[in-house]
Amino acid sequence: MAIAKAERLMNLALCLLGTRRPLSKRELRESIEAYMEAGSDDSFNRMFERDKDDLRELGLVIETVENLDGEVGYLARRDSNRLPPITLDAEEAAALGLAAKVWQQARLAGAASGALQKLRAAGLPEDVDPYGSHGALEPHIPVHEAAFEPLMLACRDRRPVVFDYRKANAAQPGTRHVEPWALECWRGHWYLAGFDRDRGAERVFRLSRITGKVRARAGRYTAEVPDVVTVRETVASWAGETADRSALIRLRSGAGYPLRAKAVSVREAGDGWDELEIPYGHGLDAWLVEFGPDVVVVEPAELRADVVDRLRAVAKG
Repeated sequence: MAIAKAERLMNLALCLLGTRRPLSKRELRESIEAYMEAGSDDSFNRMFERDKDDLRELGLVIETVENLDGEVGYLARRDSNRLPPITLDAEEAAALGLAAKVWQQARLAGAASGALQKLRAAGLPEDVDPYGSHGALEPHIPVHEAAFEPLMLACRDRRPVVFDYRKANAAQPGTRHVEPWALECWRGHWYLAGFDRDRGAERVFRLSRITGKVRARAGRYTAEVPDVVTVRETVASWAGETADRSALIRLRSGAGYPLRAKAVSVREAGDGWDELEIPYGHGLDAWLVEFGPDVVVVEPAELRADVVDRLRAVAKG
């Protein structure tokens, strides 16, 4: 279901559930932004009737009655739409409480707090620690990039954006015109998947490489949004996660822990260096460049040449 339609249905359901008297179509149109922007009366009437039918198919009981002014009104009585009591065991309640507490961003703090209150009412005891016996391992989804929030809103609203992006092998950022699809966190970094208008193809962007502000643009998407956006799979292939070859690199002792985590083998090479064997696939050269002088590629020769070319390009800038 499209995000705009889902939001419109939710707003209509909240209006019908939150009223103590029947609301006319006129009142609903004046209360829901999507209806106010519907244009002609015919367009609004068709949209409203479809939405009402969709809510009924989803199980909402909507009554049609006449109000005091003789107009037809609509409401959804709470007693007719009340869910059965929710019973959760300690593990289920703790798991849901943990999920509600993961997000620590200010924009979502209020929603998370409200969700936790509802979980308490649904069976999460006050003395149950949502983190179990490992409170010190409290999970967080880190978001340090300023681009995250505007991109999150752009994905939700299906709004094109423009931003400056610095590739790993480029000295200066370039402007990208993107139709954003989805955000996903992988290995501690946030990535955006979307349609790059300038290149006419799907692209994945690492948020930490976005420089300056993300600017929203008017207009509709020009490319169809896929049902499944494989952000992690794309990034993993770039990072060599699906590689069937191995590269031999030297890494300065005490540096490059992400590379050490990927290593198939590690041995001391002397003089403050270790020798690592790591999976080799498309994009590994860009990743190695990020470690600067702490990494030296031993083999294969083509990987070493790619890393040297990238470092030279950065040095020229």
